[in-house]
Amino acid sequence: MGILDKFKSNKAARDKAKQASDAAERKLNERTGGKYEQHIDTGQQQAERRLGMDRDRPDQP
Repeated sequence: MGILDKFKSNKAARDKAKQASDAAERKLNERTGGKYEQHIDTGQQQAERRLGMDRDRPDQP
């Protein structure tokens, strides 16, 4: 079992990572004045998808 598998199976870690991701998105949008909001959102979605944190999917066990 790799480190990402452990991460994916740990709900508390996923929740904390989502909070951190949202905070980073807000900070970046604040610093850029929202100029790159769509690009930042796309990057956030791709990073979360690669970590198995898709917001569209129900929580996995």
